[in-house]
Amino acid sequence: MNIIIDAMGGDNAPKEILQGAADAVKEYGVEITAVGRKEEIEACAKENGIDLSGFTIVNAQETIEMCDEPTAAIRGKKDSSMVVGLRMLAEGRGDAFVSAGSTGALLAGATLIVKRMKGVKRPAIGTVVPGGNQPYLLMDAGANVECRPEMLDAFAVMGSVYMEKVMGRRAPKVGLVNNGAEETKGTPAYVQAHQMMKKNDAINFVGNVEPKDIPKGDIDVVVCDGFTGNVILKLTEGLANTLIGEIKNVFLANLKTKLAFLMVKPGMRAFKKKMDADEHGGALMMGVTKPVIKAHGSSRAKAFKNAIRQAKLCVESGTVESMREKLAAVAETKQAGE
Repeated sequence: MNIIIDAMGGDNAPKEILQGAADAVKEYGVEITAVGRKEEIEACAKENGIDLSGFTIVNAQETIEMCDEPTAAIRGKKDSSMVVGLRMLAEGRGDAFVSAGSTGALLAGATLIVKRMKGVKRPAIGTVVPGGNQPYLLMDAGANVECRPEMLDAFAVMGSVYMEKVMGRRAPKVGLVNNGAEETKGTPAYVQAHQMMKKNDAINFVGNVEPKDIPKGDIDVVVCDGFTGNVILKLTEGLANTLIGEIKNVFLANLKTKLAFLMVKPGMRAFKKKMDADEHGGALMMGVTKPVIKAHGSSRAKAFKNAIRQAKLCVESGTVESMREKLAAVAETKQAGE
């Protein structure tokens, strides 16, 4: 399996990107095509002792910056690592593409170069978030600020396929984010989306889910517009970091609490790992015809390695193909009922 990576995208590129990819080669047995400035990639690997066995390097001299206007950058920087990598994926010269670069540019590039699935108005970002009982999928996590009801319904279908194929959940539960459990709650778009999901036999819709219940992890797929999803995601990340910091302060207060910490240290280590977003690594651009994975912009080697793992799982499970088939079947059912 050949995973194409954007070697120049992200705050810690190329060092952490290359190290994460090298670790993925050893752990997952994938082949890597690293796209970026070849001389810089080779020099970085040599300086940091990164083994590039299993790598093919494709030269691309430009880099899309976080401050670049997304669509203009995709159209204007034809020789950027992101554009070249996406073009390779579209041409079948790799099985998946992973980047820690600009989210907006990656979304625009995936849409313009790799193309959308039939029936998808706009691709969405599906992010796996740590939860109390188990991780859950949040989508959209930031791609679409405003969504029409049919978009939210499509997100539910694609999210269900992802959780079944990649995360191994049988009949994943789908919930629509809202400010109350009643069907009549929320904006007109959300009320309409609720009715659409309720009638959608392709998903296991359990109704509205209030924000206070999301962190429990009882709902497998949490559906919302990108603005709401991004707020939920960032609040969850901030709250998790704050809680871990406060717990640490409690145990460091005095000698007695430090001794108590030694007794619960294994449990605290497991808790920290459970709440670590780096364990999941990346988010699939859902609704794109081939696997495109967005890694966090601040990804270090561990997170990028796990983003590659996500790409590998998507390819092996045929997730994208299953999404395309399920969306087509839903569209057929709706047409038959009209």
